[in-house]
Amino acid sequence: MTPEGLTPPEDFLEFWQEALAEALSVPLEAHRTFSTDYELEGFVVERLRFRSVQGRWVDGWLAGPPDARHLPGFVWIPPYGRESVLPNAYGTREGFVSISLNFHGYSAFHQEKYNPSRGYFAQGAADPKTWIYRRMFQDLVVTSRILQAQVEVDEERIGAMGLSQGGGMSIWLGAWCPIIKAVCADLPFLGNVRENLSKPVHRYPIKELVDYMETLPLGRERVFNTLAYYDTAIIAQFCKVPTQVSLGLKDPACREDTVRPIFDALPGHKDLKIYNWGHDWFPDMIQNNRDWLLENLKG
Repeated sequence: MTPEGLTPPEDFLEFWQEALAEALSVPLEAHRTFSTDYELEGFVVERLRFRSVQGRWVDGWLAGPPDARHLPGFVWIPPYGRESVLPNAYGTREGFVSISLNFHGYSAFHQEKYNPSRGYFAQGAADPKTWIYRRMFQDLVVTSRILQAQVEVDEERIGAMGLSQGGGMSIWLGAWCPIIKAVCADLPFLGNVRENLSKPVHRYPIKELVDYMETLPLGRERVFNTLAYYDTAIIAQFCKVPTQVSLGLKDPACREDTVRPIFDALPGHKDLKIYNWGHDWFPDMIQNNRDWLLENLKG
């Protein structure tokens, strides 16, 4: 029995099938620099620019070992914020090709500290079709297609990884994008979100949504309706690819009561990693995630 509040809306599948179809129909147009733009031992890192939905240009990077051919790959999804994730030890893995992007029109290596005034959680949140996360998901589908098309990559061995926002959205990709064959979701966001937003919320960036509700007629009802389409614990019910989830026992943002419903909802092969850690990168993620992808992206 699905827990109360974690039942998909009636048109849930149609909603996501439409979003996916739009992203799959985008003509692939990408430009690589074919030069080393970021120094990382053992890897060649190149800037990448490609068209996504709505004809937008998106900037990102591609990283892989020198002379890589037919290797497994993964999409590296940024956590919340407007900055780009860097191709460091978390964004790359030995024996893999990885790709990442900036969701917000900034450069491949853009760095910017979070400030609530620069938040985007509330952007378009009054309607599920206009919430920014629909477009961001579509950007990730196009990114997955770009990665699949690179000569360095085995098109049948592609995964998705990320932390927080990136962890949750990696599960979204695993649920809906046929390119993605395995997922590592560290400290995933937006799990059991309706129940958790029904309690007092004091922490940003999720409080951006609460603040927005208070400015909108019927704001609570409208935003909760939108969230029903994007709750990671609901989407996880449709993620049948092998999925590893991690939770941090000291995590104040994606707490255990939000992460466990996501893990419990996954119907397929899965594993849960528990770290005595907060809401941040943890060194064990590097090897644990590589092992999971190697095990589940076999040729």
